[in-house]
Amino acid sequence: MDEIAETAHVSKPVLYQHFPSKRDLYLALLDSQLSKLTALLLGALNSTTDNDERVQAVMRAYFRFIASDDQAHRLVFESDLVNDPHVSARLETFNKTFADAVARVIAEDTKLPELESQLLGRGLAGLAHVSARYWLETDGNLDLDVASDLIYRLAWRGISRFPKET
Repeated sequence: MDEIAETAHVSKPVLYQHFPSKRDLYLALLDSQLSKLTALLLGALNSTTDNDERVQAVMRAYFRFIASDDQAHRLVFESDLVNDPHVSARLETFNKTFADAVARVIAEDTKLPELESQLLGRGLAGLAHVSARYWLETDGNLDLDVASDLIYRLAWRGISRFPKET
């Protein structure tokens, strides 16, 4: 809390006026970062109606969030508090919001039933998440654009096999 107060250029008592505990501060930061990531991903998803370009944009956005210098991804995905009910609920809301948005596009284009579209949406979201986190562990040995492009091509080659209904 001392470091946070110093970085924020406020006194520790002022910090505690806004956040009564470290947990409350963490939850506020988590909400902020999940909101930022959701906006990035939904922005990428809605940036075009071309599904090939959508998949590419979403993968690139996910990788760029993970690659950001601010360590936000660690706050979001690597906390010791993931089993805390308030934290896990926030993470599930994020996962559901993103996967639902992907599933809506899939359902509209393929006319697959909702449950099947949801499963595909979760699968694509999971692919982005797990791959981007693994890429981070490579310590820059693989260029970010190359890595996101590899995962985009894998995802696109899979999802594009579902026939588009007209």
